[in-house]
Amino acid sequence: MISLLQALGNKVITGLRGVGEGVFLFLRLMRSLSIGVRRPLLVIDQVYKLGVLSLVIIVVSALFIGMVLGLQGYYTLSDFGAAEQVGVMVALTLVRELGPVVTALLFAGRAGSALTAEVGLMRATEQLSSMEMMAIDPERRILVPRFLGVLIAVPLLATIFSAVGIIGGYLVSVGMVGIDGGAFWSNMQNAVSVRDDILNGLIKSVVFAVVVGWVALHKGYMAVPTSEGVSRATTLSVVHASLIVLGLDFLLTALMFG
Repeated sequence: MISLLQALGNKVITGLRGVGEGVFLFLRLMRSLSIGVRRPLLVIDQVYKLGVLSLVIIVVSALFIGMVLGLQGYYTLSDFGAAEQVGVMVALTLVRELGPVVTALLFAGRAGSALTAEVGLMRATEQLSSMEMMAIDPERRILVPRFLGVLIAVPLLATIFSAVGIIGGYLVSVGMVGIDGGAFWSNMQNAVSVRDDILNGLIKSVVFAVVVGWVALHKGYMAVPTSEGVSRATTLSVVHASLIVLGLDFLLTALMFG
């Protein structure tokens, strides 16, 4: 019984220590953002590696999700004689919810895990320790440009996701089931608000970018310097970032659209 309580206590203490280290790392990253801005080439390189190289999975996923939304929307709304509102349903679903959320989840799985593995391997091969010995701050040199790259890449990818998804919905709604193209676009234009829908969706994607970047870098930076430790950190990075994104999406939706 005592050994069980000791094990439970150790897990609680380890968890609280991890949360504390994560919070302090986040504060240091936010404080150092201005330093990253002064090194634009490093940030642009990260935007390319994290954002541009993720475009294929974002575009393909968005196209199929938009097509499914168009088809399901038509089947549902046609029962109520409102099939021409499919464009509105597709646009609001993508701009408000699926664009920011699915982009963040895909990004966490593709680029976030790669970030964690990269930083974790730097820890395992003592590259970070070598920088410290040369009086180079690894947080400012390694973590800050990557964090800024995530902050720039995720909102751009979410915008592309929503745009491609709407095109996918249009292809199915107009080209496949025969809804009038003019009604598709005009109803969408009348119903979608730039301030209430598009801007709130963009704010969501920025918040999710902060979460995914922070979790990925923290897990990599604090990874146990072994192959098993890096592998475990990579898995935890995707799991934790995805769960936090989904939880925050509920809270933000309640605040923004409630």
